[in-house]
Amino acid sequence: MTMTTTQHILDLAAAAPTSRGEDLVLLLAEANELYQQGLQELHRKVAARLDGLATADLKLAADTAGMPCDAAQHRDEVILLLALVEWEMTPAAMAYTEMAADAARRGVCLIPEE
Repeated sequence: MTMTTTQHILDLAAAAPTSRGEDLVLLLAEANELYQQGLQELHRKVAARLDGLATADLKLAADTAGMPCDAAQHRDEVILLLALVEWEMTPAAMAYTEMAADAARRGVCLIPEE
């Protein structure tokens, strides 16, 4: 049985509350990688789905979705914004966001201290 990105992130998020220290960092890093992969996969699908739309229509859709664009943004950037809006509403992205927020409250994050 192949585990989906969503299920894998949900499993990692479920394990995170009882994890500490380096174990939590490893879970968070793995979930982050899966988050990025999921976003990239969705970005490709969104780009294909929106291929025929004019850039002005894409910018209007992004503005409507709460991701305002400026006139200088390129079509590819706008499509990425639209994919990000869609991705952030998925169970996988929501679970990762909550996992990362909980880890941060416990003093754990993936950004190394200087």
